[in-house]
Amino acid sequence: MSTTATRKAMPSALTFDLIAKCSTTKARASTLHLPHGAVPLPIFMPVATQASLKGLTPEQLAQTGCMLCLNNTYHLGLKPGQAVLDQVGGAHKLQGWDRNILTDSGGFQMVSLLKLAKVTEEGVRFLSPHDGTPMLLTPEHSISLQNSIGSDIIMQLDDVIVTTSPDKARMKEAMERSVRWLDRCIDAHKYPERQNLFCIIQGGLDLEMRRQCCAEMVARDTPGIAIGGLSGGEAKEDFCKVVDTCTGLLPEKKPRYVMGVGYPEDLVVSVALGADMFDCVWPTRTARFGNAVTSYGTYNLRNHSYAADFSPIEEGCECICCRSTEKGGLGITKAYIHHLAAKETVGAHLLTMHNVHYLLSLMGSVRQAIIEDRYPDFLREFFEKLYKNKSDIPKWAVEALRGVGVDLLSE
Repeated sequence: MSTTATRKAMPSALTFDLIAKCSTTKARASTLHLPHGAVPLPIFMPVATQASLKGLTPEQLAQTGCMLCLNNTYHLGLKPGQAVLDQVGGAHKLQGWDRNILTDSGGFQMVSLLKLAKVTEEGVRFLSPHDGTPMLLTPEHSISLQNSIGSDIIMQLDDVIVTTSPDKARMKEAMERSVRWLDRCIDAHKYPERQNLFCIIQGGLDLEMRRQCCAEMVARDTPGIAIGGLSGGEAKEDFCKVVDTCTGLLPEKKPRYVMGVGYPEDLVVSVALGADMFDCVWPTRTARFGNAVTSYGTYNLRNHSYAADFSPIEEGCECICCRSTEKGGLGITKAYIHHLAAKETVGAHLLTMHNVHYLLSLMGSVRQAIIEDRYPDFLREFFEKLYKNKSDIPKWAVEALRGVGVDLLSE
């Protein structure tokens, strides 16, 4: 592959203001100005797959402080379909959401959800899950769908291979094809002045392949850059090496998005490695199984030990569920969630509100710690709360943070 130096720079519909950098780690605090409002970074983005966050209305999602959520191109392309999206004027109007939306390209769903999907240079061939009709998702069609959705950030179609695949030749092919598909996405993109196209760096766990892909993608000068193909079952040590390697090669003045990351410890470590944006279905999905995400770990409130526990989901949490009625909240207790969890969807809705608020609040605290240049101390406090004993802190987190100057095991 040769770097495309002759391409004109893409118009950009975003402004990236770098506000502060940690003096020890690679963490950054910034503000991303998008067409539907300013977004403080680092940020966790909840996933509203079908233009709806399961269990929350758009108003309730806004109450969590969310300024940027995900919609899924594959699902919206199937239903309501491109014609309806064009007719209604895009996903913002469809769902009554006046803040920012990021859409993925649909390629990941093609390959992961559809057993008979086949990737060729042309695109991804698959059978319609509705009626079995042969279909083809090309880079051009993915961008056309996202143009109709009207999302503020759109993602290129990339060739996604699970990171644990032993097939190096296929991994290299996928990386190089992703670069070629980016060029096709750039050419197909009709509204660069109002929608920001992000490239996606591929290359599996091969750091040299990742370096090659970074060079090619950076040369295309898209408004933002994603690190893709991770969170697919690889060892956390390998995940951290890829993120650390890629962020070290990316422009300072562009947002960096690591796709598919949502566990709290993964988020705070990835920020220390230089990443800004993250998404995952985990906090909403785990809520539907009765799990509350807190500073002290994740607890299953279906457990009988919570049947008579009348304390909030998390002491000190400012979400509408945990806040007392005197403070304008709902005053929800663990016992109430326990009562609902096995019988009523309301329990899942309440836990979803709490879990999303927790992760957004966590990222707000991360941002403030970076601005005040106390992120290493924040990391130590975070892991001390999450793990009672230092010996319980995962080795991957200890090693990754040691690599950027933070020793979690020091007294």
